Amino acid sequence: MTGGRIPETDSIEELAKFWDTHDLTDFEDQLEEVPEPVFQGEPGAKISIRLNARELESLRRLAIERGLEEAVLIREWVLERLQKS
Repeated sequence: MTGGRIPETDSIEELAKFWDTHDLTDFEDQLEEVPEPVFQGEPGAKISIRLNARELESLRRLAIERGLEEAVLIREWVLERLQKS
């Protein structure tokens, strides 16, 4: 089965949705070897926060609704708040 073309996008969400429904072996003719890493995340610090069970469940529900990991959703909220300050 051929899956068409690999999307040409930088959107992590769009690529994740695509690969959730496609198999890499269907696109071997479109792959190319890359001599060095294409993506390296920005260095940063990690922090931890404590949430009670109810708060954690609410966070998980909201993250699932948006198709994000909990940490990504929290980071978006923090960045939005910092921009408003």
